[in-house]
Amino acid sequence: MRTSRATIEELPKIELHCHLDGSISMKMIRQLAQRAGIALPVSDDDLRLKITAPQDAESLLDYLAPFDFVLPMLQTETALELAAYDILEQAQKDNIRYMEIRFAPTLHTAGGLTLSQVVAAVTRGLAAGERDFQVKANALLCGMRHESIDSVLTVVNLFADGDLTHLAGFDLAGAEVDGFPKHFAPVLEKVKENQIPLTLHAGECGCAQNVLGAIKAGASRIGHGVALKDVPESWQEIVADQITIEMAPTSNFQTKAIDTLANYPFKKLLDAGVRVTINTDNRTVSDTTLNDEYEKIASWYDLSEAEFRQIGRHAFEASFMSPEQREILEKEF
Repeated sequence: MRTSRATIEELPKIELHCHLDGSISMKMIRQLAQRAGIALPVSDDDLRLKITAPQDAESLLDYLAPFDFVLPMLQTETALELAAYDILEQAQKDNIRYMEIRFAPTLHTAGGLTLSQVVAAVTRGLAAGERDFQVKANALLCGMRHESIDSVLTVVNLFADGDLTHLAGFDLAGAEVDGFPKHFAPVLEKVKENQIPLTLHAGECGCAQNVLGAIKAGASRIGHGVALKDVPESWQEIVADQITIEMAPTSNFQTKAIDTLANYPFKKLLDAGVRVTINTDNRTVSDTTLNDEYEKIASWYDLSEAEFRQIGRHAFEASFMSPEQREILEKEF
């Protein structure tokens, strides 16, 4: 029996894959633009065209265009703090009990901030949001795949800064080139040496071998991973290794990672025992909420409440939360 919207809204949730710069509410974007002296369209409809992905996006690069519009507003500590706080305010409305918000520190230094200042600002916003909205949260730091190995290593080095809190894990994001796990081997080796939890964007718009390479490099979670549809022979090994897949239905179609529902592997992976989870990816760019994503999956596959709770359990077990956070949320998940 299909799970109703009312039941979905009541379910406690965990979101593992949400990007800071793609998820800021329109209300907050207006506030940040005013602070930055950036002129915005007067009407919300016109602004929405700037901050959401086009319905007829032809590729991942098309989908990423709105990020360039928002990024200049996120170059001060106050802006970053407010942005992180804003996302937790949104999360509370989805009954999210814990979430991981990812961002690339190197993209927020144009105004003169150091990488440590960028991260500290975001995590201050998370701490304030935790207090005010009862949503526990941590940050995932992203290295950008278009940047040099040395640049990405500076992000990995932040995990050794004892003054930074709420750091849960590392990711590589941005345009996906086949074979990227081998290219970034020095980075991924350092991540492993320092025992930093690892999730990697892989198989979003690249080949399935990227997913398998990411797992071999130490990733316990895969962002998107839809290319796994092409290698069903690998699924049982993924099940055995307890690898978790962070899927984002709306985004996966917008980026043209998937063309038709028949080709979307979510249900087949779930039925095979793969630990799939449901995420927004970018709330604002994809014009969605986590409740919306759950409802979309419910309409496609008639999932029961028990199946949604199992998906929530997948997210709980795969999260990079602290032991203290895990103990508090154990009963709900």
